[in-house]
Amino acid sequence: MEWHITDAQSLATIDSEIGEHSFSPSEYEIVRQVIYATADFEYKELVRFSEHALQAGSTALATRTTIIVDVPMVQAGIFPKICDTFANPIYCAVEAITRPQKGKTQAAWGIETLARRYPEAIFVIGESQTALATLVDLIELEDVKPTLVIGTPAGFIDTDVIKSRLNDSLIPHIRVDGRKGSAIAAVTIFNALVNLAWLAYGNK
Repeated sequence: MEWHITDAQSLATIDSEIGEHSFSPSEYEIVRQVIYATADFEYKELVRFSEHALQAGSTALATRTTIIVDVPMVQAGIFPKICDTFANPIYCAVEAITRPQKGKTQAAWGIETLARRYPEAIFVIGESQTALATLVDLIELEDVKPTLVIGTPAGFIDTDVIKSRLNDSLIPHIRVDGRKGSAIAAVTIFNALVNLAWLAYGNK
């Protein structure tokens, strides 16, 4: 990312408006990037980190763990950053080759197919609620054990329940609570995590 004076001014404005908080420095950097990308300060209350999420994610990136995303928009958003840093392989659920199925979306079937193939992958699910629900089902069945899940889909039907189940799973994750969320939030969280991991591991 090429920085301009307006970027620094915007981040300074965010810092000023947020004020005191309980995030760790690394968590706060991710939250402020999401707010910067969305101009929505509500994300301060919605972005949540499980215990050891950043450590697990950074280590997985450094060891070139496979990354699975739900939709092409997320893949396109994270691809340049990964290419410039750790070069992890990336697979997209809706582009996965699956048999025609009824009862699930293409993203859900793709997530299930790829998760069974790469059960310890990093999952970045930004748009498809059905993909996140399928992944949580597989986690609860102990069929897969992701290294990290980033879950930010928006939705009105059971979205908060699915995210609560993700929280209860004890899998390292970063989520956006409630109905709000987007692919943009997922991409921003992931890219900010890559920046942090590259600072820690990039020169080793």
